[in-house]
Amino acid sequence: MRFWLMKSEPSDCSIDKLAELPDQTVAWYGVRNYQARNFMRDQMNIGDGVLFYHSNCKQPGIAGIAKVCSTAYPDATQYTRESKYFDPKATPEQPRWFNVDVKLVKKIDLIPIDDLRKYPELVRMRTLQRGNRLSITPVDPDEWKFITTRLANA
Repeated sequence: MRFWLMKSEPSDCSIDKLAELPDQTVAWYGVRNYQARNFMRDQMNIGDGVLFYHSNCKQPGIAGIAKVCSTAYPDATQYTRESKYFDPKATPEQPRWFNVDVKLVKKIDLIPIDDLRKYPELVRMRTLQRGNRLSITPVDPDEWKFITTRLANA
């Protein structure tokens, strides 16, 4: 089992919107970074833990706990000309972009990024590293345990 931090802009899909969706599940669409795509396509498995992170907003931070609930499959938005995620080089025979489905486990009180930076246990956390802008990053099992047992709704 692996653990991930997955960023979503609340204006697109917030933790509250996820909680309102059927089965509290969403396709993690629109990823257009090859490294993040490769994490989903090549490394994510059903049951992997997810820290649901609100980004590009007034108060970025971890807003919930989720889990991966599908294997990777082609992102349909890459084929839709009207989509901001359209990719003219992608074809159904050779898709370039993938997504997985993510299911809510629980909403938590927001853990702001500034608070995450305060803990020495998280000093190596990839998403906190200077210059990191990846929308999906691996989370070390010790970081996962610290966040989910010590910080989530502490």
